[in-house]
Amino acid sequence: MNFNLNRINPNQTQVLFHDGRFETLTNEELEELMSQMGISERADELESNVTD
Repeated sequence: MNFNLNRINPNQTQVLFHDGRFETLTNEELEELMSQMGISERADELESNVTD
């Protein structure tokens, strides 16, 4: 699954999926999404384009 991350404020990140969907997540929700996808890095350490 491909998606882009866009930090919109210190505690929220917009996740833009390549199929057109998007979600605005808190840091905690983003960490949960990353763990479900098997991505172990913290969101602030990731580049803006993530590919799984």
